[in-house]
Amino acid sequence: MSRAKAYASATNSRLNTRTNLSADFIAFVNGSPTPYHVVDNAKKLLLNAGFIELKERDSWVGVVEKGKKYFLTRNGSSLIAFGVGKNWAPGNGIAIVGSHTDSPTLRLKPVSKKGAEGYLQVGVELYGGGLWHTWFDRDLSVAGRVYVKNDEGDHVPKLIKINKPILRIPTLAIHLDPDVRVKFEFNKETHLFPIAGLAAEMINKCDEETVDTAADNDEFMPFSTMTSRHQPKLIWMLAEAADVPISYVRDFELVLYDTQPSTFGGLSDEFIFSQRLDNQMMTYSAIRGLIDSVAADDALDGDSTIRLISCFDHEEIGSESAQGARSNFLPSVIKRLSGLSGEASADASAMTPAISSFYEETCAKSFLLSADMAHAVHPNYASKYESNHRPEMNKGPVIKINANQRYSTNSPGIILLEEIARIEKVPLQLFVVRNDSSCGSTIGPALASLLGTRTLDLGNPQLSMHSIRETGGTADVEYACTLFSSYFNNYDTVEKKIFV
Repeated sequence: MSRAKAYASATNSRLNTRTNLSADFIAFVNGSPTPYHVVDNAKKLLLNAGFIELKERDSWVGVVEKGKKYFLTRNGSSLIAFGVGKNWAPGNGIAIVGSHTDSPTLRLKPVSKKGAEGYLQVGVELYGGGLWHTWFDRDLSVAGRVYVKNDEGDHVPKLIKINKPILRIPTLAIHLDPDVRVKFEFNKETHLFPIAGLAAEMINKCDEETVDTAADNDEFMPFSTMTSRHQPKLIWMLAEAADVPISYVRDFELVLYDTQPSTFGGLSDEFIFSQRLDNQMMTYSAIRGLIDSVAADDALDGDSTIRLISCFDHEEIGSESAQGARSNFLPSVIKRLSGLSGEASADASAMTPAISSFYEETCAKSFLLSADMAHAVHPNYASKYESNHRPEMNKGPVIKINANQRYSTNSPGIILLEEIARIEKVPLQLFVVRNDSSCGSTIGPALASLLGTRTLDLGNPQLSMHSIRETGGTADVEYACTLFSSYFNNYDTVEKKIFV
């Protein structure tokens, strides 16, 4: 069978029906309205697959062993997971897939309580580069991390997802703005405040449950109370969701999300209509690819590498944070792993004194797949795409190339991935932007310069990137999961055959 026919056969088999992976992904994204939820759901998948949780603040010497699987988190919004090959030795290479957990959204301001013309409203702040006009006239709610006080006086985070529409950003009627027929324009500060209710409906309805009793009149409070900074009914809903008294709600990081669930679409279910495809599709695929690659009891036998995924927060705003790709999160983990013997009985005295050289050796022998969604060709705007580089949905992951290093792909990386894809018959596509078009970037260039590790950028093709509702391909979920699993399974062998 020719290569083209093999790819066509593999594609047809994946397009025949909804796959378990694509259905599982839809459930994943529906349950992950924030990076905190992404990491929490990833933890559940990893724990169920036998991974062991580590803490950054603990020593790993004598803890991380060959043949076992681990994960750790930072800030509850970034995650690293890995499996250690049984033939691992200090200074060996690591096969890495990097992605990000965040998506453009609207975040509640620290003082969000607003109102005008009899409406209750909330103030929001833009996060990332969203297509904000798509947020108008959607059924919105809030989700995120809420810090609450417990009965012992400790302050602990709880993940909250209000499962009902409570907010809406209404557009102005066309009769009152005839120019909207030509162009929809709005002010990002004054026109994006969602309505949350009617003030008249709240009169005489703030019973004891909706009154903030956190502070006694004689107690000094550095800030004004939560119910004076935010709509009291919203704080009451958060307390109810967290199952604590309203006075126990201390602070939160809440974002808006669309309550319309992600779903299959198209005449043959060939599409996924969803929010947050960028970048939860690649994050899910990385998690699933790693889990599948180490599922068998002997999966790590004979492997001299470490298989690792790194899912970062804050990519959409430049990755400049303690949990972003430009932080020390991944480098610090690689440093700790590069010098570990992987023996259960090892201790600090048994480690080689020249441990610092292991980090440089490991970085030089490692490879990073920077996994972030790509642009599918748009049938109504085909002229916006370079004529020979027009990725299609359900035709496999897209390798992204840019001469100005907005993407970090080069020839050795392309060959490596091509050989990996050949093993499992996963089709690949190539993409460059037009010379007269701007080009986005990813965590790839940042990590390539930070680590000095060989890097390739790729992602599944999608439409409407950064819209509140995006469109991706059903079969591409399985393609990405299969590709990443094959990458982890075969990197140890394939990498040795590509010379630079």
